[in-house]
Amino acid sequence: MALSIHTNYSALTTNTALNKSNNALATNQQRLGTGLRINSAADDAAGLQIATRLNAQSRGMGVAMRNVGDATSMLQTAEGAFSEMTDILQRMKDLATQSANGTNSADDRTSLQSEYDELGKELANIISNTTYAGERLFAADDGVANGTGGKFGGADATAAGAGVAFQIGATSAETLTVNVIADLTTLVGAGGLGGISSVFTALAADPTDDLTAATKTELNAANANATIDKVADALDLIGGLRADFGATINRLNHVNNNLANMKDNTDMAKGRIMDADFAIESANMSKNSMLMQSGISMLKQAGQMPGMVMGLLG
Repeated sequence: MALSIHTNYSALTTNTALNKSNNALATNQQRLGTGLRINSAADDAAGLQIATRLNAQSRGMGVAMRNVGDATSMLQTAEGAFSEMTDILQRMKDLATQSANGTNSADDRTSLQSEYDELGKELANIISNTTYAGERLFAADDGVANGTGGKFGGADATAAGAGVAFQIGATSAETLTVNVIADLTTLVGAGGLGGISSVFTALAADPTDDLTAATKTELNAANANATIDKVADALDLIGGLRADFGATINRLNHVNNNLANMKDNTDMAKGRIMDADFAIESANMSKNSMLMQSGISMLKQAGQMPGMVMGLLG
C-alpha cells in the first residue's frame, strides 16, 4: 500500500468498522434496555407485522374472556331468579292441592287464597324487577312484564327481538345469542303464570295496580283442582328456561377455557418474535464493546501513518 498524506486507507477502514461496531452495540443496549428484539420496523419488518396481528388477537381474546365472565354473571342472575320462582310455584302447587281437598271450609280456602295471592305478587315482583347492572332482564323499563321487554324480552332485546348477543371471541364471527323470547312470552301469558294467578296478571300489566279489580278464585272449590295442573305446567315452562340458561352457562365455561388456552399460546408466539434473548444480546454486547475498544486503539495507530511520510523528507 502506497504512503499518502491525502488518503489514509487504514484510518478509513478502521473508522468504518468502528461505526459498525458502535451501531451494533447501540442495538444490543437498546434490546437489553427494552427487553424487545424488535423495537422498530427496521429491526424486522415482517416480524413486526406478524407480532402486531398476534397482539391484536391476544388483546381481543382477553376482552372476550371478560365478556364471557359478564355474560355468565347475567345468565346466572336470570337463572337464580327462576330458581326462586320454582320454589314459589312448588308452594303454590301445595296450596292448590290442599285447597282441592273437600275437608276445607270456605274460610279455609280464603286463608289459602290469601297466601297464594301473596306468592303471586312475589312472582310479579321477580319478573318485573330482576335486574343486572341496572337493566331489567324480563320486564320493560316501566316494569310491565308482558314478555316484550327487558334484556331477554322482545322489544328491548338486541337486534329488534333477536335475543341477547354476546361477543365471545376476538373476531366478528365469534358471537353467542341467547334467545328465550318465545318461552318468556309464554311464561308470563295466559298459558303460564298469567293463567295461575289473577294477581300476577294484574301486576305484570301494571305494577302499580291496587288489585281491587283482580278476581282471586284460583283456590275456590270449583277451581282448585284445575289450578294444580296449571301450576305444574308453569313449573315445566320455568324448568325449560332454566335448562336453556344452564346449558348456555356451561358452554360459556368451555368458551372461557378455550380462550385462555388460545391467548396463552398466542402470547408465546408473539414473545418468540418480539422478545430479546438476553443471553445472546449480552454476549453480542460484550463482543461489540471489545471491538469498539480495539477499533478506537487501531484508529489512533492508523492516524499516525501520514507522519511516517515526514521521515522520507528527512
